[in-house]
Amino acid sequence: MRHLLMLAAEGGGEASAVQAIKDNPTFLLMNLIVSAIVITIIIERTAFQLGRYRVNSKEFFAQIKKLVAAGNIDRAIKLCDASDYPILQLVKAGLTHANKGADEIDAALSEKLSELKPQVEKRIGALWSLANIATLIGLIGTVAGLIHTFASISAQGLSASDKQRMLSNGIAEAMYNTAFGLSIAVVCMIAHVLIHTRSKAIQHDLESTTERVFNLLTISGKPGY
Repeated sequence: MRHLLMLAAEGGGEASAVQAIKDNPTFLLMNLIVSAIVITIIIERTAFQLGRYRVNSKEFFAQIKKLVAAGNIDRAIKLCDASDYPILQLVKAGLTHANKGADEIDAALSEKLSELKPQVEKRIGALWSLANIATLIGLIGTVAGLIHTFASISAQGLSASDKQRMLSNGIAEAMYNTAFGLSIAVVCMIAHVLIHTRSKAIQHDLESTTERVFNLLTISGKPGY
């Protein structure tokens, strides 16, 4: 293996990533497409989490609790209508049923919660699958590059210097495929851990808010309009 790497190094400027793409672009371009998908998912999910769930649910609920305690349900609902943030809409789902029984309040909150949770989890699992896909594409590109290289240098009529150059370029191409695939996989895994952890925190916050609203509207006494 050390000998092969030394040969690749001797290939000079020709054994570059650009040259590898020119010589056999199929698998490298496939992983470029995968990387574009990965970046799109990471940006979209990060923007969703930071944009849609930037409300401090505890502080917001404290305001709602004061209004409900004062019997001002209408104003509490208007406060929720100030924005379409999911947390606010979840609280509103309970408040709009505040004059009804505990079962209806629970059903309304559960329905809204079941609507919001899948949105939080959306596309996060795809990152793990894309990590495996990128790795496999890189490995296939590596094997295909080596097969093509050894088939080429086995042809008759080539000088020793030509064979060495072809071998070094072929090995470089194979290594670029492996490195690119593994790099994408690492990015996917790191992003998955971070985004998935954040999504679990958001889901826990939604569930906690659901319980707090239910308790406020039932255990604390049913307010009227």
